[in-house]
Amino acid sequence: METVAEHVAFGGVQGVYRHASKATGCEMTFGLFLPAEARLHPVPLLWYLSGLTCTHENAMTKAHAQEHAARHGLAVVFPDTSPRGEGVADDDAYDLGQGAGFYVNATQAPWTPHFRMWDYIAEDLPRVLMANFALEEDRQAITGHSMGGHGALTLAMHMPARFASVSAFAPIANPTQSDWGRKQFAAYLGADESAWAAHDATLLMREQGLRSPLLIDQGSQDQFLDLLRPEALAEAMAARRQPGQFRMQAGYDHSYFFVASFMADHIAFHAQALAQ
Repeated sequence: METVAEHVAFGGVQGVYRHASKATGCEMTFGLFLPAEARLHPVPLLWYLSGLTCTHENAMTKAHAQEHAARHGLAVVFPDTSPRGEGVADDDAYDLGQGAGFYVNATQAPWTPHFRMWDYIAEDLPRVLMANFALEEDRQAITGHSMGGHGALTLAMHMPARFASVSAFAPIANPTQSDWGRKQFAAYLGADESAWAAHDATLLMREQGLRSPLLIDQGSQDQFLDLLRPEALAEAMAARRQPGQFRMQAGYDHSYFFVASFMADHIAFHAQALAQ
């Protein structure tokens, strides 16, 4: 693992690191904030999964997570959203290829060799983090924005024992019924739509629900509401009587201004769950 940069922030350290990934078959870069407590003992870990077009850097510099994480003694990891580099498949569209991994394992050419972001987040990056930093493996939580909210919800529903809590900012809530999902799933997973269901938070909510505490924030003026389909997930939660909060925030759009506005709430939510 290579240290790209480290900066003191809110008494802790915001680092950027690079490593060779077994899952994606290429080098991957991630950001990691460690609070001051990590100098003395292992600390709980919050995963932040980013959205379309983002790298590790967007949320790291725009979400204002470090100050709130430091207050609660939490580490925050900011993974990249896809494999990158020479020889990695890409597309001219912003919503497919590099920057748009959708947190799935691709089964279709030309994406199969590198686009294994599910394995990267579920298995590969956790091994790297636990082997190199003072983190508590049994105290983890997860959140994300947009495509990352989709990833956070689906990972948490498939791995309930790993994540003490899950939250999302404007998640892509019903991708099998949205152009933000159908296009990518067809490319990465193939034409058989039965393979898509495991990566749709609304379908998973209907079928199995969620054991962990849940918080979702959605802006009422989000310019992508038709693509996100928050009403489908809210209806699935209500039908299942799923405990959790689904908050429609008046006037907010899809930007990092929205994310930063409610980041303190989300980190406090996860800190409470991790403390239990």
